Amino acid sequence: MSEEILVNVTPPETRVALIENGVVQEVLIERTASRGLVGNIYKGKVCRVLPGMQAAFVDAGLARAAFLHAADISTGNGDRNLDITQLVREGAHVVVQVVKDPLGTKGARLTTNLSIPSRYLVYMPNGNTFGVSQKVEEEIERKRLKNAMREIAEELELSGGFIARTAAEGIEEEALRADMRFLKDLWASIQEKAVQAKGIQLLHEDLPLALRALRDLVGPQVERVRIDSRVTWEKAVQFASRFNKEIASRIEYYPGERPIFDLYNVEDEIQKALARRVELKSGGHLIIDQTEAMTTIDVNTGGFVGHHNLEETIFKTNLEAVQAICRQLRLRNLGGIIIIDFIDMKEEEHKRQVMRALERYLAKDHARTTICEVSSLGLVEMTRKRTRESLEHVLCDHCPTCGGRGYIKTAQTTCYEIFREILREARQFDSDSLLVLASPEVIDRLLDEESQELAELEQFIGKPIRLQPEALYTQEQYDVVLV
Repeated sequence: MSEEILVNVTPPETRVALIENGVVQEVLIERTASRGLVGNIYKGKVCRVLPGMQAAFVDAGLARAAFLHAADISTGNGDRNLDITQLVREGAHVVVQVVKDPLGTKGARLTTNLSIPSRYLVYMPNGNTFGVSQKVEEEIERKRLKNAMREIAEELELSGGFIARTAAEGIEEEALRADMRFLKDLWASIQEKAVQAKGIQLLHEDLPLALRALRDLVGPQVERVRIDSRVTWEKAVQFASRFNKEIASRIEYYPGERPIFDLYNVEDEIQKALARRVELKSGGHLIIDQTEAMTTIDVNTGGFVGHHNLEETIFKTNLEAVQAICRQLRLRNLGGIIIIDFIDMKEEEHKRQVMRALERYLAKDHARTTICEVSSLGLVEMTRKRTRESLEHVLCDHCPTCGGRGYIKTAQTTCYEIFREILREARQFDSDSLLVLASPEVIDRLLDEESQELAELEQFIGKPIRLQPEALYTQEQYDVVLV
């Protein structure tokens, strides 16, 4: 399997596409205006100590002073009973990390228990424990990772604690060693900046998307990384030369006149990934509905009738759907609970093959997935780790017309609501006539299909009813005005 990474950079946003065998599998988007502060490390100055709250306010160069609670201050010996006045003093400099972004009138929340992530590990310079993510459930694997981290830390003379992330499950020891070397170099550079900084200063911020892609996505199977910004390309080569030399030669600057995302029709794939319906080559299709609670995926045969019998048609459609579903999960970055409604199969062997295919394709996913079980109704229940906002949530907003429902009332329904409102107004208020303001579609229906009912209503209330189309009204909006 050959992979390629495309990086498209513009001032307001950076976009990354992961291509496998010429097909878009993942799209990541980061907008400059919405980059958070969480994970950033600052050299700050304590500007106020509040003994009553057991907290301090720290000036870290942000818009508002940030909040540091005594419980979030590393003591070195694990003693959590010390008073805030014993831990910090006004005017002192302190190295802190943002754990919660500023919200409303509140400043950022800080900690001195620093943690620095890499692809497989989280390094805690002030810690002393070796842990493994709870998502890694196999006890043998947990022990293997803990022992490997201890041995490599000793070999590299690296103090502090480590946590193996979910992505570390099953990886080779050499990959862990490369990650720990990277973290050692990164921590050394942060310490050096802290010593040299004469005042308040940003010491470290989580990598921008282009460099995070190099850290998290580039493996041996990636043949090249193409970047369409010379500045970003230079930063990427510099980053790789320092922290991951083996990939530096695979990073290319793309100066082509044709937009880089047009190379593999990435723009088209992004648009398709926002649609509810996904066509399958056989003629079948998927219906994907993303809600607050879960994502549901319905598989339909559509126009695919097969060559032999219905059972074969269903089996082949489900097999094709498996590959499409796994790709859509990655492309749309769908997380949380996912329910898949495959077309019912009678043969047990067909069911087993579909489930095996699902497991095989999910194994390629960078996010952790768990297939729970097939329910009594034949639904496949699974979960996928939520690593970032879904593509739909990044690029879309709720429809102002339907309010996120995904549908609006028909023109016919709105007409009947207008009739009821006219009766209500005519009974309660005295007027010479009534004026109906509504969308052109609704007015057209009132003048055409509903004209007889409108005439009878006008005769019943004994008052003329005038109609006025309003181009800015949605199909659900209307006003009945007394004139």
